[in-house]
Amino acid sequence: MQRDMMSRLDAWKSSRRRKPLVLKGARQTGKTWLLKEFGATRYDNVAYVDLYASERARRVFDGDFDTRRIVSALRVETGQPIEPRGTLLILDEVQEAPRALTSLKYFLQDAPEYHVAAAGSYLGIASHAGTSYPVGKVSTLDLRPLSFLEFLDAVGEGQAALALRRRGAQGIDPALGGKMRLLLRDYLFVGGMPEAVDAYAQSHDYEEAREIQEEILENYDSDFSKHAPARILERMRMAWASLPAQLAKENRKFVYGAVRPGARARDFEESIQWLCDYGVARRVRRATALRTPLQGYGDEGAFKLFCVDVGLLAALAHLSATAVLDDSALFTEFKGSLTEQYVLGELVGAGYDPMYWSANAGRAEVDFAVEDGGAPLAIEVKAAENLQAKSLRVARERFGLERCVRTSLSGYRDEGWLVNVPLWAIGVLGQSLSPQP
Repeated sequence: MQRDMMSRLDAWKSSRRRKPLVLKGARQTGKTWLLKEFGATRYDNVAYVDLYASERARRVFDGDFDTRRIVSALRVETGQPIEPRGTLLILDEVQEAPRALTSLKYFLQDAPEYHVAAAGSYLGIASHAGTSYPVGKVSTLDLRPLSFLEFLDAVGEGQAALALRRRGAQGIDPALGGKMRLLLRDYLFVGGMPEAVDAYAQSHDYEEAREIQEEILENYDSDFSKHAPARILERMRMAWASLPAQLAKENRKFVYGAVRPGARARDFEESIQWLCDYGVARRVRRATALRTPLQGYGDEGAFKLFCVDVGLLAALAHLSATAVLDDSALFTEFKGSLTEQYVLGELVGAGYDPMYWSANAGRAEVDFAVEDGGAPLAIEVKAAENLQAKSLRVARERFGLERCVRTSLSGYRDEGWLVNVPLWAIGVLGQSLSPQP
């Protein structure tokens, strides 16, 4: 399995100002596999420490922060030589040993010649009261589920992925649009969790992928019980279970009353924050205006809540595998919420921090807004081949936008102020908007 994050790990390894690395991400997004693969292919050897499984390893960090002592003890624990530059030292499940996380500060100060990478879940890293997080002393990367392009690599469509990475939507011959639509249909159901993608790539069995997704959801629920305060656990579960219904409704923000009748923000705010800290949900804020800097126009009281992965959202919604056979229904299921979830994941994976915009009066609403090239870019998501763009016109006229994007199953089309980018190319939005030779 190829992961685009590998190139960023290569840059970290070769950086003259390299710091210890913390690789964060929701559980089961492939952090352990990625670091082991990186170590196996880029270093002479790997010293791997599982801080969840080994109590002895956790006790190593109970003493002082003498890096010579720590390295010596970990040599014995792993049975591997730990040499500067030639060894990748992996501290996995670092949230289980908070002092191991703190020790990264001392590796930078006292032993910068060692290559140290830690991996852990968002929630575990954030939830240890009194623990000194090494702010400014580590480099941080966030690993997300596989993008659509990484999915293409995994299922044997690497040439299509390569063409998209090089030239965006214009890298794919229009005659292949139907094939790309079918591949995207598969991705909406399978999603990007590595184990589910691997199973589907081997068997092309939707039910097998769904079984894995359901196991992941069960594991998440168990983790909620382990980490979250008992007083908010049930509300976390209620907010989490409400995601499909929230996204299916044509609401302009998260509706607390849809989680529990009569509920207010104060009842669920902490529970939603825990879901976001855990990495399984993402809060997308409303922008009050499409101006630069976009984040400066955020409405803190209005947001939408999305899932970490489109396949997990389909599993949460109990979407039947038979729906995949009717691809037109799949794209419009839950009023296009699966499609919006997919677009959000692709934009975040491409490095954007999306918001959405809705007018204070009237029905105009833009599904997503990002800052691109120093200017706000409005993006409207259309399931199937719907080419209407009424809200984009309203936003363009109100804020003087030079360019807007509509993404749908229709082919690439540049109409000057409006560019239609096929849904299957939204993950390479920058390349699709750039002038082509």
